[in-house]
Amino acid sequence: MTGQEGFLLAMLLGLFGGILSGIPAMLAIAGVPLLTALIGAAAGVFDLAFLNFFPARVWGVMSNRLLMAVPLFVLMGVLLERARLAERMLGVLGRMTGGAPRAMALSVLAFSTLIAASTGIIGATVVMLVLISLPAMRQAGVDKRLAAGLICASGTLGQVIPPSILLVLLGDQIGNVYLEAQQAAGNFAPDPVSVGDLFAGALLPGLVLVALYAGYVAIRLRPAPHAAKVIREKVPLVEIVFTFLPPILLIVAVLGSILAGVATTTEAAGLGAVGALLLAAYQANGARLGRWLIGAAAVAALGLVVMGLAGLGRAALNTPAGALALGAGLAIAAGTLMAGGRLWRAGLLQGAMADTVRISGMVFGIVIAASLLSLVFRGFGGDHLVGQMMAGLPGGSMAAVALVMALIFVLGFILEAVEIIYIVVPLLGPPILGTDISPVWFAILIAMNLQTSFLTPPFGFALFYFRSVAPDDITTLDTYRGVVPFVLLQLAALGVLIAVPGLATWLPDAIFR
Repeated sequence: MTGQEGFLLAMLLGLFGGILSGIPAMLAIAGVPLLTALIGAAAGVFDLAFLNFFPARVWGVMSNRLLMAVPLFVLMGVLLERARLAERMLGVLGRMTGGAPRAMALSVLAFSTLIAASTGIIGATVVMLVLISLPAMRQAGVDKRLAAGLICASGTLGQVIPPSILLVLLGDQIGNVYLEAQQAAGNFAPDPVSVGDLFAGALLPGLVLVALYAGYVAIRLRPAPHAAKVIREKVPLVEIVFTFLPPILLIVAVLGSILAGVATTTEAAGLGAVGALLLAAYQANGARLGRWLIGAAAVAALGLVVMGLAGLGRAALNTPAGALALGAGLAIAAGTLMAGGRLWRAGLLQGAMADTVRISGMVFGIVIAASLLSLVFRGFGGDHLVGQMMAGLPGGSMAAVALVMALIFVLGFILEAVEIIYIVVPLLGPPILGTDISPVWFAILIAMNLQTSFLTPPFGFALFYFRSVAPDDITTLDTYRGVVPFVLLQLAALGVLIAVPGLATWLPDAIFR
């Protein structure tokens, strides 16, 4: 082992030790490489000139327009969670199912899928599901372990089902690494990889995972032959429409504007944040005039998206379509100002903004720290070492993919998903992305694999959030045993995606190419 290889090994061991010690992750990810670089320079095996590139990397992160979508999507999720829309939706579903165990569990899964596409914030989703759906499922007779596993697994669907913050971060890393790897391999005009590609690529695999969950729940909760007939309450159609249609339209508007090419990811995130603000204020607003104005602004925002999808958004202002677009914009501005004022006076907007700053700060801290880790890793020659190791694997590029997937799964037991993205992709991605393997397929494989990290003990965050609010009669062991089948289903979905790459590549190719 050479001196550089020894320092690389020491840096990686120190990195994991620092993260597991409990200090903030961004301090460990930045501090250990910096200390290793200084010691390596003193030993004559590291050139400190590499660190001169770090300010440029920080500037690149802060000026990256794609990453501006992260706080906007976070704000969208926090606003929808604080508006208590989930409680209304699950209450309507509970009345429609009549308390039947299987129907209740499947309703929670369907509701979680919709909420996952709306919020995408694991902590808020899991806690909300425990408080709202766990009592209803247990009252309906659902086993506590199955209920625990279903809530934890359903709460993580927002990491795969777009629009997902995880996919935004992964798209940024995969896009950059793929471009560099292809250029290093001699391809100076590769097709760019966008977050829109990943959003489209994740739709079908995400739905496959939901279908596997639904199949398992349906089999586990098969009704007894002589079970009593369940009486379902007749819920008015108007209540169903006004409960479920607004969040569905918001999701369609955000995703549709991206997939149709009308808006960039950052622009669509801004649309989602404004839409969530209007929706939260509409739910919390008791004044009839305010409701009408905020509702009109929401309809105007949706109308602008429809006009953009129809190609009318490019019309000049002196045309009827242009005048309509201008009027819609004014209505949105007025409604947004009123909505913000109402939520501010209610004390909801301040808390949402504080949560957004806290979560976004954590993400960007890890992003900047990981850029220093990647720089020091290259300074010690780690990129060449990884390339040689991957090239020497029997089985070629597919064996390298299998190795990376196995490593990500193991790291998921001890690291967060964001940390894994910004450690594994820059360090191990280039040898794979420099081949003819589809970067979209590889990215969705990583996203599906990362989802298991939220359910695997001892550091699965969904387990922590569940345990923090679960009743005392559901033990930690009950929770672990409940999530095991869902982890296996996640791995089964990963196997399906490996066997059928078209699940991730067909829709992006059909839409964008």
